[in-house]
Amino acid sequence: MTMALAGSTVNVAFPEIMGAFGIGRDQAQLLSTGYFAAQTAGMLLSAWLIAVIGERRTCVIALVCFLTGSMMSGLADNPESLILGRVIQGVSSGVIQPLGMAVTFRVFPAGDKGFAMGIYSLGMVLGPSLGPTMGGFAITEFSWRAVFLLSVPTAFLALIFCNLFMPTREMPKEFPKFDFYGFGFLCASLVGFLLGFSYGQRLGWTSSDIIGLFAIAVFCGIGFVLRQIYGKSPLVNLALFTNIQFSAAALIAFFTGCAFLSSTFMLPLFVQQIQHYSALDAGLIMIPAGLSLLILFPLAGRLSDLVAPQYMIYVGLLFFAAAFALMAQADVNTPFWTIVGLTLLMRAGTAFTRPVTNTVALKSLPSDLVNQGASSINFIRKLGAALGTNSIVVFLELRIPFHGDAFASTQTGARETSQEMTDALMRLFAEAGVPETVRAPGVFHYLGDMIYAQASTMGYHDAFMVLAIIALLGVAPAWVMAQSRQRQSAGVS
Repeated sequence: MTMALAGSTVNVAFPEIMGAFGIGRDQAQLLSTGYFAAQTAGMLLSAWLIAVIGERRTCVIALVCFLTGSMMSGLADNPESLILGRVIQGVSSGVIQPLGMAVTFRVFPAGDKGFAMGIYSLGMVLGPSLGPTMGGFAITEFSWRAVFLLSVPTAFLALIFCNLFMPTREMPKEFPKFDFYGFGFLCASLVGFLLGFSYGQRLGWTSSDIIGLFAIAVFCGIGFVLRQIYGKSPLVNLALFTNIQFSAAALIAFFTGCAFLSSTFMLPLFVQQIQHYSALDAGLIMIPAGLSLLILFPLAGRLSDLVAPQYMIYVGLLFFAAAFALMAQADVNTPFWTIVGLTLLMRAGTAFTRPVTNTVALKSLPSDLVNQGASSINFIRKLGAALGTNSIVVFLELRIPFHGDAFASTQTGARETSQEMTDALMRLFAEAGVPETVRAPGVFHYLGDMIYAQASTMGYHDAFMVLAIIALLGVAPAWVMAQSRQRQSAGVS
C-alpha cells in the first residue's frame, strides 16, 4: 500500500509543481509515468533478487532505496533531481510488489487464494485511491514537497514488519544468472518512449531528436524481446505466454492497468484545470471510491472463488467503459457528487478485474513458476499503465489545440453571435470604468480564455472516450480465457 500510495499522491500536485519549476503538463507527467516505468523495470529484478538474497533482504534493500528516493524528491530544487528521486522510488516499488503478491499467494490454501488476492489487491489499490486526498491535504497545509514525504512513515513501519515476519533463506553458493543486457535494452526502450512522448509536443514530432528517441526505443524494445527468446537467462519467461489463460490474463492486465492509472492521473487534473477545484477538493473526490474498496475487493476476491472469472471481468470492464463514457460528458458545471459517483464506478471496475485476473494467471501455472508469473503479470500491468497514460497525455495535448483552432476559426467579425458577444463585453467594460484603450484587448483576451477553456474540456472528453474504448478491448481476451477454461475442463472430464 505504501508503494501504491507514493504513485498517486503526486497527481494533485502537478499544477503547483508546474508553477514551481516552470514546466508544462507534458513534462510534469514524467513524475507519474516515470515512476511507473521504473516500477515496470524493477519488477523484472524482483525474482532474481529473491533467488539471490531471499525475500527478507530483498524487501529491506528495496525499502531503504524507496526511503532515499522519497527524501530526494521532497528536497529537490530542480526538475531533474525530482524525477530521479521518483525513478528510484519506482524501481524499489517494482521490486516489492510482485514479492508481496507471490508470498501472499503461496501461504494461503487453494480454496482461499482468490480471497487472498482480493486482500492483497485492496492494499495495492487503496493507496492510489486515498493518495490524492492525502496529497491535497499536504499541499493545502504545507507545500507540494510534503506530498513526497507522506509515504515515509508507513515505509518505516513496513521496514519493521519486514524484518519481523518476512521469510528468509541462506545465500546460495552460486548466484543465478541475470540478463543485464536484456535489462539494459528494456530500460533504454522505456526511457526513449517516455522522453519521446514527453518532449514531442514541445520539440515537434518530426524533429530529429524525437525521431531519434523513438528509434532508440523501438530498436532496444526489439533487442529486449530477442534477448528473452534467445538468451540463456531471460528476465521474462516467454514460455509463460504459451499458456493461453496466462496470456489472456496478461492482456486484460495491460488494458485495465492503463485504464486504472489513467483515471488516477486524469481525474485530479480535470477537476483542477476545468472545474478549478483546489488540490484538497480534488483529492476528496477519491475518498468515497477508496473506502468502497474496503468492501469491493474482499467481495470480488471471494466471488472469484465461486463465479466463473470471465463474468466478473466482463462486468468490471463494462463498469470502466461506462464510467469513462459518462466522464466524456462532464464539464465545468458537473456536480461534485456526480464525479464521485463516476470514480466509484471506476473503482468497481478495478475490484472486479484485478484480483480475478491475478488469480486466473497464477492458478494456470505450476507452483515452481508462480514467482515468475507474479512478476510477469505485474510487469505487463505496469507497462500498460506507463505507456497507456503517456499516450493518453499526448493525445490530450494534441486534441486541445485542435479544438482551440476549430473554435477560433469560427470567431470572426462576420458572425452575428461573435459580434453580439464582443459588443456586450465592450459595454460591460465601459460600465466598469475600464479605459477605452484597453477595452478591445481585454475583450479579445477574455474570448481567448473562453475558447481555451472550452477546447480543454473537449480535449478531456476525447481522452476519456478513448479510455472507454481501451477498457472494452479487454473483452476479447476475457472471452478467449473463458474458451480455454472450458476446453481444459472438458479435457479433464
